[in-house]
Amino acid sequence: MKRSASIATKFTLGLVIAGSVIACKQNNTDTKAAATPVATDTKAQIVYVNQDSLTANYKYAVDMRKRLEDKSKSAQSDVQSRQQAFQREYQQAQQGAATMTQDQQKATGERLQKDQQALQQYQQNAGAQLQQEQSEELKKLYDKIVDFTKQYAKEKGYKMVLTYANGNTTMLYGDPSLDVTADFLKKLNAAYDKK
Repeated sequence: MKRSASIATKFTLGLVIAGSVIACKQNNTDTKAAATPVATDTKAQIVYVNQDSLTANYKYAVDMRKRLEDKSKSAQSDVQSRQQAFQREYQQAQQGAATMTQDQQKATGERLQKDQQALQQYQQNAGAQLQQEQSEELKKLYDKIVDFTKQYAKEKGYKMVLTYANGNTTMLYGDPSLDVTADFLKKLNAAYDKK
């Protein structure tokens, strides 16, 4: 229910924005028509980029995903080896319990409990660190794309560059002639390769 309300809100907001743009353009056209003849601009001023293609084919994004996957695998491997070490320690304590005094059993139980808590804390910290790194990487990716988009739009004379993704209801349709994804990606990857 919450998701459908969010989709409806986005759809409504999209319609309101589109209506506002059309109204502004109409008012602007009416004002210009009264003062001077309207010049026909054949060049698109609003274009869009396919976000799915951008995410899949931007070399920085591909490298970022690889870095994050490698860190995740490394962290999982580390946690798994720690879990196995704890499991071995626990099994050894169980096997030796019959020969231990009551005080030794109590001390071993307390030690195992502390080790288990330390392992759980380590797992939580490792997960939090991975999430933090992912968040930082995504911000860097976003900043790189926004900075490049500003340069690209200025160079091409675009007033607005939109993105769309499959399932994103903020853009229901875009004329394929306004899709600059291929050129955008080519230049974005060329800029990344220079660095």
